[in-house]
Amino acid sequence: MTELAAPGIRVGPLLRSWRRRRRLSQLDLALEAGVSARHLSFVETGRSRPSAEMVLHLAGQLDVPLRERNALLLAAGYAPAYAERPLDAPEMTPVREAIDRVLAGHEPHPALVVDRQWELIAANRGLGVLLDGVAPELLEPPVNVLRIALHPDGMAARTANLGEWRAHILERLGRHAALSGDPALSTLLGELSAYPGPDPPEARPGDEIAVPLRLRTPDGELGFLSTISTFGTAVDITVAELSIESFFPTDARTAEVMRTHVAAAG
Repeated sequence: MTELAAPGIRVGPLLRSWRRRRRLSQLDLALEAGVSARHLSFVETGRSRPSAEMVLHLAGQLDVPLRERNALLLAAGYAPAYAERPLDAPEMTPVREAIDRVLAGHEPHPALVVDRQWELIAANRGLGVLLDGVAPELLEPPVNVLRIALHPDGMAARTANLGEWRAHILERLGRHAALSGDPALSTLLGELSAYPGPDPPEARPGDEIAVPLRLRTPDGELGFLSTISTFGTAVDITVAELSIESFFPTDARTAEVMRTHVAAAG
């Protein structure tokens, strides 16, 4: 791998930061990575310079996102290992086609694609039901779907179980911010946490299998469960940072309303 001039930030402290973020001791990581704890200590303190292969090996054990793995390599004086292609690049055609098939195949139910900061990349026609009544300024690009979900002028006023749904989103975003180390997500978490909203209800173990989205609409209250999918074998940063959120109806009436709306949308 090509060697570059060592930048100001050293790789050792960065690796130590990621290890602590994952709540692992040096011994824990050394055992998982198959290296000696002494060597790992030397790497973290800068007494030993790791090879590019060792940087990637440790980053893999720590589940460091691809974007940050490139940063670790640069800090160690090596060239980045992962490309970042725009989604509209010709070589990304299979990815775009896969996304289109997933979105179309999930209709009439809502499905959307977001990037690492939860900004909307694409959606199917079912999403229109969820966005009905959202203030136009919140739909101006870049559209952040979590902001729309909790903003007073977004979906919050129509969410019947706002306290529960709000707690779910904030917990998910907080976990994502902690795992990714992305300061933009921490900023977004602070913004969303400041929006007004009720406290979540007391937990009722066994009452529900997952946190639903319960949305008031002109057709009555609709209920959805959501799932998150990613490209599990991605080696491109753009692809690795894409997520597909799919909503499924919790009852037959919601399913029928969605079929009617998507059919009317053509």
